[in-house]
Amino acid sequence: MTIFNSLRTSATGLSAERLRMDLIANNIANAETTRTEDGGPYVRKAAVFKPYRSFESILNNERGKAMGVTVDRIVEDKAPFRLEYDPEHPDAIQEEGELKGYVQYPNVNPAKEMIDMITASRAYEANVTVMNSAKSMAMKALEIGRG
Repeated sequence: MTIFNSLRTSATGLSAERLRMDLIANNIANAETTRTEDGGPYVRKAAVFKPYRSFESILNNERGKAMGVTVDRIVEDKAPFRLEYDPEHPDAIQEEGELKGYVQYPNVNPAKEMIDMITASRAYEANVTVMNSAKSMAMKALEIGRG
């Protein structure tokens, strides 16, 4: 792997982790949103990553293909909404039944989001460290070449 390939690989990681952090920030910002344009409460979103290269292509020693990760898709969390009893809330359930007076809040857990944010931040920092190390190695190689 050349220095440029390691830079490309880290760059894809930086880009993917930045999108992940943006989604987490959006989830936290909408943790109390009970009404969206779609008509229901906000639904938590998460990024799904996939590698640029398959493990099989690496084992077969296929050269020239980019390595790294990309965001495959953004998925909505299927966890149930949080219910709180507040019959005075404008979005409270009005239909007769056992849920009458309850408000559906987003399925966002701020503590879990903060843990995910720390994880994404650490992954971002690791990719920055790899880029700085590659840059340092390239500079040392140039110094060796000068004699």
